[in-house]
Amino acid sequence: MIRVNQAGEMGAKIIYEGQKKALKLKGDTKTLELIEHMQQQEIEHFDYFDKLLKDKKIRPTIMQPIWQVGGFIMGFATAMIDKKAAMTCTTAVEEVIDDHYQEQLDYLDNIETNDKNNSKDLKELKDKITQFRQEELEHRDIGYNNDADKLIFFKPLSALIKHTTKLAILFSKKI
Repeated sequence: MIRVNQAGEMGAKIIYEGQKKALKLKGDTKTLELIEHMQQQEIEHFDYFDKLLKDKKIRPTIMQPIWQVGGFIMGFATAMIDKKAAMTCTTAVEEVIDDHYQEQLDYLDNIETNDKNNSKDLKELKDKITQFRQEELEHRDIGYNNDADKLIFFKPLSALIKHTTKLAILFSKKI
C-alpha cells in the first residue's frame, strides 16, 4: 500500500511538472496557477508516503524511472494540446485515485474491525489517506470546473489516461 501510494504521488507531482513546463512555454499563467496549487498538495502527499516508505524500510517500485518519464510526457503533452486536455488528465487520474484510496480505506476499516488492538500508526495512515483522497477529489473538481469534459475527445483521452493509471497501480503493487 505504501509503495503504491508513494509511486502514485510521485507520478502526480511529475505529471504536474510536465504540465507546468508546457504552460510556461505557452505563457498560460492562469492555468499555471491552478496546476501549481494542485502540485503543492501532491508534493505534500508524496513527502508523507516517501518518509513512511523509508521509515518502514519498504522498497520502492522498480518502475519509478518509467513512471517519472511517462508522467512528465503525459503532463507535458496534455498541457501542450490545451487547457481542457490538461484538465482531462487531472480528472482521469484523480477518478482512478479516488477509487484506489477508497479501496484502501475499506481495507483499513476491515483491519480496525477485526483487530481491537489497532495501532496509532494505522489510525494516522487512515486519516492521511482520507485527507489526501479529499484533496484528490478537489483536484478532480478543479478539472471539471475548468472544462475538462468540454474537450472534443474527452472520453477517449480520459479512458486512455485512466487505463494507464490503473496499469501503473497494478505494476507498482507487483514490482
